[in-house]
Amino acid sequence: MAEKLKILEALKELRAEEKRKFVQTVDLIINLQNFDARKESVNTFVQIPFPTPKNICGFLTRRIPIIDTILKDDFDKFKTDSDIKRLANKYDFFIAAAPMMGTLATKFGRVFGPIGKMPSPQAGIIALDSDQNIKDVVEKMKKLIRIRSKEKSLKIPVGKEDMDDEKLKSNIEAIVSTIENLLPRKNDNIKNIMIKFTMTKPVKILDKSVGGVEQKWIFDSLKKFYSLVSENTK
Repeated sequence: MAEKLKILEALKELRAEEKRKFVQTVDLIINLQNFDARKESVNTFVQIPFPTPKNICGFLTRRIPIIDTILKDDFDKFKTDSDIKRLANKYDFFIAAAPMMGTLATKFGRVFGPIGKMPSPQAGIIALDSDQNIKDVVEKMKKLIRIRSKEKSLKIPVGKEDMDDEKLKSNIEAIVSTIENLLPRKNDNIKNIMIKFTMTKPVKILDKSVGGVEQKWIFDSLKKFYSLVSENTK
């Protein structure tokens, strides 16, 4: 990202808002342009340097104390889509032993798939569910944020308001950099970037629309053009 993101300035403005009785989530909003959400997509996991606590559940062949576990014998407890949705909303991520993926997809896929909760080869599927393998995957998942584009606006939780500003800044920069590199036209696909707390209005940290960076680019280009014309007419 060539343009400087005004992250610290925006956080200062957000912290001046009325305090709430709960710790708000800090959301990053990236609005895209020249991007056809029907044909193009962003679907990835980003590892951030300062993660927040996450609830992780495992579909495993045996119970393990480090995370909540669902065995194949437990599947009958989830009789309706509503039961499955409640399960999905309870956890940030699900991991699964590879041998369970077939039955997992059949039972839970119709609900988990559309909301991005299915374990994936990118992160979450364990070839062998040994204690060490499960521990390694859980530690990895704690540092990840899943990003999926369904429309021309991405909303991504990047931390909590009680985190240090520099840590939030590092998380935001890591996510923006990753997304920019994945977009088909890189920086040109980004229209503007904003951050907000749960109960606040968004504050822009980058604006490439007319009136923002794009207007400055136009002004600078015209300035160079008239300068060249002036030089040639002397």
